[in-house]
Amino acid sequence: MVTKKQYIEYLLHTPINYTASNLANHLEGVSHDAVSDFLTRGKATSRQIWELAKPLIADTATSFLILDDSVQDKNYSKKIDLVKKQYSGVTHSLVRGIDVVNLVHYDISSGFNPIDYRIYAPMQDGKTKMEHAQEMVIAAKKEKGIQASILLMDSFYASVKNFKLFHRMGMIFVSQLKSNRLVSLTKEGGYIHMQELEWTEETIKEGISVKLKELPFRLQLFKVVAPNGDIDRVVTNHPDHVTSEVVQKKNDIRWKIEEMHRELKQLTGIEKCQARKARIQRNHSSYCYSAWFSIKQKARELGTNVYALRNGLFYDYLKTVLKKPIIPAYPLAC
Repeated sequence: MVTKKQYIEYLLHTPINYTASNLANHLEGVSHDAVSDFLTRGKATSRQIWELAKPLIADTATSFLILDDSVQDKNYSKKIDLVKKQYSGVTHSLVRGIDVVNLVHYDISSGFNPIDYRIYAPMQDGKTKMEHAQEMVIAAKKEKGIQASILLMDSFYASVKNFKLFHRMGMIFVSQLKSNRLVSLTKEGGYIHMQELEWTEETIKEGISVKLKELPFRLQLFKVVAPNGDIDRVVTNHPDHVTSEVVQKKNDIRWKIEEMHRELKQLTGIEKCQARKARIQRNHSSYCYSAWFSIKQKARELGTNVYALRNGLFYDYLKTVLKKPIIPAYPLAC
């Protein structure tokens, strides 16, 4: 029999192979079937992630919620239930993978912590990524009692419907807009593409008040430089006048969520599960989030970063094997 604790500790310590067979080969008295049964019979969900995050977050009205999604690359497989063609922001192309919509809490004192996620699987549940995002934000405020009032999101989630919903909820949103969106400066001037806007030194600093179609309130639009050097068009419904410097800092926070995505992929094997069944993929993903919390907390305790902690697991092994190599260099290479 395999336990949840054993599986998570396996994810944390295996160097490259995250398969059920590999776990069975290294866990005494456990068969491949036992590992598969464990991954099939359970139902690990995002609720368990909230239980892990709840005692860790410093939540105030000035904290942030961040909406973003990440694609688990599964290009090697054509028979995994949840896999479909997705647009990957990493490769900037369509890849076969599993898309996960994340809701992350950020506060300067507690850092980034995922509090909810949804696997985008429209063939299974009929829901869009927009609907998943809306449900998570609503649940965060109404069910989890999250006080964070600032919501950061990229251009994919910048729909009029989302803006209306989050505004009604009392959220201050800061969101990217795609460059082809139409905006209006005045009622008489009609709507124009954002690319046609003329920016002056003053408007770059102070922003421009704009109107989006079908949105009953105005937004403040900014032209800011993203951490990767790209130019982002960012809007906010902030009730007070804010400057580009303020919006730039908030936009930079949203970009840092990519660090969490990389850590999940590189340190927990979230992309590496090769099982075909949707339930196993879902359970594996949930356990990978648990593994992320485990390594993040241990790194915080030791005052180090997650990569140094993970790489340190193999420090003693390398010292030992270099004294007496298991595979000596071939004589011709000496």
